[in-house]
Amino acid sequence: MKDDRTGPDLTGRKVLVTGATSGIGRATAEALAGRGATVILVARDHDRGEAVRREIAGATGNPAVEVRLADLSSQHSVHRLARAVIADHDRLHVLVNNAGVSNPRRRETADGLEETLAINHLAPFLLTHLLLPTLRASGPARVITVSSAAQAMGRIDLDDLQSTRGYAQQRAYNQSKLANVLFTYELARRLEADGVGGPGGVSAVAVEPGFVRTSMRPPFPYSMFAALRTSADNGARASVALAGADRLDTDNGVFFGRKGNPVRTARISYDTALAGRLWNASAELTARAPSLPGHPETP
Repeated sequence: MKDDRTGPDLTGRKVLVTGATSGIGRATAEALAGRGATVILVARDHDRGEAVRREIAGATGNPAVEVRLADLSSQHSVHRLARAVIADHDRLHVLVNNAGVSNPRRRETADGLEETLAINHLAPFLLTHLLLPTLRASGPARVITVSSAAQAMGRIDLDDLQSTRGYAQQRAYNQSKLANVLFTYELARRLEADGVGGPGGVSAVAVEPGFVRTSMRPPFPYSMFAALRTSADNGARASVALAGADRLDTDNGVFFGRKGNPVRTARISYDTALAGRLWNASAELTARAPSLPGHPETP
């Protein structure tokens, strides 16, 4: 797999990127637009989203860049985003679950959920479910979820996923990034079992972008090494390579490091029983059926 941002023309390929107005998400979106892909930017703020859309379209000469508004902390907003995308696009070849937060203090969303878990894990879980029928209808397709090297330090507390018994920024972030990996591996297994994974189907992969300079404030002790952080363009390379690959139906259930090479993840991430329990807990927290959906549901 190439780890640069050059490659074949992607005209006709449709890609949705969450957290697309800054950092890794913006770099990913601009690189793919530069290769001709139709890129759907998910933004929280209308003015900011439109400004980034104009900048990317102008820089790449590609007018096929559009904005969809969504607050990923709100499940109602995630449903609304999915409905809007499905209404206007009968094909979606790549979903990049990129958006993420790291909160110094515990915050709850409008749904009453701890925000780090809600945005970093539950939003990708829900959005993937809602868009999966469209991905399946697109021929070879791919779900890319941006995790972190922090997954290696993560622990899943199924009895207290929302950190109600005590909140620590690093612990909550690490848990959410490990959840990204467990979700990716379990999704890959379920796609295979459902006959959807494999040639012509949908693959699920996770990536680790490296220690990147973004607007997100990293938890201690990462904040001590700010001078060592790399650029958003470098952090986007693995996502860009996977989204722009000639084949989107390969490498199902694989974690890619920041250089674009497959790497092993935390030992606990291969615990299929844990992955299944986390899947069921996530389904309950998002009011989803535990199995893969046959069609998108509305709230």
